Amino acid sequence: MQMTRRRMLTLSLGGSALLSAGLGALSSVREPRRQSGLVEVVRHGRGLGTDLSITVIPSSTSAGEQAIDAAFAELETVEQVMSLYRPDSQICQLNRERMLINPHPYLREVLSTAATISALSNGAFDITVQPLWKLYSECRQAASGPSPERVDAARQSIGWQSVQLGTDFVRLNHPVEAITLNGIAQGFATDRALSALRQAGIQQALINVGELGSLGGKSVGKPWVAGIQHPREPDAYAEVIALDGRCLATSGDYATTFSADFSRNHIFDPRTGDSPHELASVSIVAPSGMLADGLSTAAMVLGAEQTLALMERIPDVDALLILKSGKSLRSPGFPQSAVL
Repeated sequence: MQMTRRRMLTLSLGGSALLSAGLGALSSVREPRRQSGLVEVVRHGRGLGTDLSITVIPSSTSAGEQAIDAAFAELETVEQVMSLYRPDSQICQLNRERMLINPHPYLREVLSTAATISALSNGAFDITVQPLWKLYSECRQAASGPSPERVDAARQSIGWQSVQLGTDFVRLNHPVEAITLNGIAQGFATDRALSALRQAGIQQALINVGELGSLGGKSVGKPWVAGIQHPREPDAYAEVIALDGRCLATSGDYATTFSADFSRNHIFDPRTGDSPHELASVSIVAPSGMLADGLSTAAMVLGAEQTLALMERIPDVDALLILKSGKSLRSPGFPQSAVL
């Protein structure tokens, strides 16, 4: 069963998402509604391992629907290139054959950024951890999880520097066994959807693709507002913030767990093969969804002290950290709490 890596709660979007097996068949336009004299067009769906929502405030209903069509087409392309659940995707082909000639430009862009984030985080972000995910998934029913020997064996197949990106190819060199882009693809999809809306002339929009991106505000003087899920209370918000034009991504130990106490989850420390033990969730705001997404995963591995130090080195990037103890920390530029 495919499981959502994280769930972002958005206060600006109402209604429930429509569930469907494929991205192409899932989209559905909700009846346009009016807010403050403006038309608001909303579409819900499912893809990229999560519920999807796009809201636009266009010049007309038809313009809004056309813009959302273009955004959903971008999401479909990202899924087709990067989904581990589509056997014909480029990433699945790469994992099978270990070599891919003329990779899609989107795949090249994501792999390049992934390598940059890996270098910035000293390897805390690593797209080659797929063998650990596979191992823990297979051992989900075992009360004690996989044996240390099996974890160590899987860890030997990890190494982000062994993913070779050439001018017209990408290759998995020894010892890499397989890669996953689940820690960065949703953020990239957010960026592509935002780009499609901009090109269609949309100036006010909110996108939830597991990560959040926005254009303009919901109305004059009123920003888009988002609630960040509490890592221990499924129906509560840890924080409610006003989006400030940056993209927002959250990683947490609660989204996919392999133990009741959240100590074993879908986020792995490549150095140990175990899940990191300090943070319950990390929310990152950054100029791009891809950067926010990758850094939120890296921060879970780095821990609070190293993450806050990293934030000081990267312009226009900030973090909200929630420790497993319940204590929260934030870098100075993280958006302050919003009033509903």
